[in-house]
Amino acid sequence: MKAFVKKGIIYSLIGIMQLGIGASVIEASPKHENRHHKQHWDNRDHEIQEERARHEREMERRDHEEEWQWKERQEREKEHHEEVMRTLGGIALLYILTQ
Repeated sequence: MKAFVKKGIIYSLIGIMQLGIGASVIEASPKHENRHHKQHWDNRDHEIQEERARHEREMERRDHEEEWQWKERQEREKEHHEEVMRTLGGIALLYILTQ
C-alpha cells in the first residue's frame, strides 16, 4: 500500500509539473498575431506625430506677441510637450509589458 501511495504522489507531482510547463508555453506563444498589435502601434504612431506637429505650431512666434511672452509660452509648451510624450511612452511601455 505504501508503494502505491508513493507512486500516486510522484505521478501526481509529475502531472502538475507538466501542466505548469504546458501553461507557461501556451502563455508565451503568440496569441492573435499582428493584426491588433499593428493597429495599436499605428494609432500610437499617429498620436505621436500629431503631438509633434502641434508642438511645432505652438513653438512658433505669433505676430502679436512680445519677446518675453513668446519665451514664457515656449517654456510652458516645452513642459507640456515633455509631459505628453512621457505619457505616450508610458502607455506604450505598459502595452508592451502586458502583451
